[in-house]
Amino acid sequence: MANSGLQLLGYFLALGGWIGIISTTALPQWKQSSYAGEAIITAVGLYEGLWMSCASQSTGQVQCKIFDSMLSLDIHIQTCRALMVVSVLFGFIGIIVSVVGMKCTKVGDNNPSTKTRIAVTGGALFLLAGLCTLVSVSWYATQVSYQFFNPNTPSNARYEFGSALFVGWAAASLTVLGGSLLCCSCSKDDIRGQQYYRQSQPSTAREPNVKSTPPEKREQYL
Repeated sequence: MANSGLQLLGYFLALGGWIGIISTTALPQWKQSSYAGEAIITAVGLYEGLWMSCASQSTGQVQCKIFDSMLSLDIHIQTCRALMVVSVLFGFIGIIVSVVGMKCTKVGDNNPSTKTRIAVTGGALFLLAGLCTLVSVSWYATQVSYQFFNPNTPSNARYEFGSALFVGWAAASLTVLGGSLLCCSCSKDDIRGQQYYRQSQPSTAREPNVKSTPPEKREQYL
């Protein structure tokens, strides 16, 4: 029961992290305009994401423009796009695989060895999804920091961390934690149970049950 509860906790943590990964991928607030230093405060706020750039006016009107060409983007934006898409795919596959491998489900319940391996595989997929998100968000944040502290960058062209980066860090942490719990749900007792299950399986080849007549009874019949 303890392992089942640990699997459920890890699954729901990873599921929440995967939803956060999708939100991070779609949000355009990966970086936002900075008003620090000598930057002129205007009525328009600029922010950019992986897919579009937006301008928010003081009246509440928001105008967004999708990036026209993918090849004209910086290499770190292209790489972050690829990592986030791969992370979403890993999380989706991990959700399906983990449901099959958890103890609270009845799919494959007669084979604990296969069921445990499937659960660990789902946890590993969640770990990969979280790591891809963590690398993507951290790399993008490093580029924003470098451009902000670069003296050659004009004051009105400096950006700071957007809200999507913090959502991405939180989502990556939840996904990694949930995947780790799923991978650690296989205890030594489960391994012993797997060995006992293999040994307790009935063999297909059995000797015929033939009763032999003792030699004494044969002489009596004669």
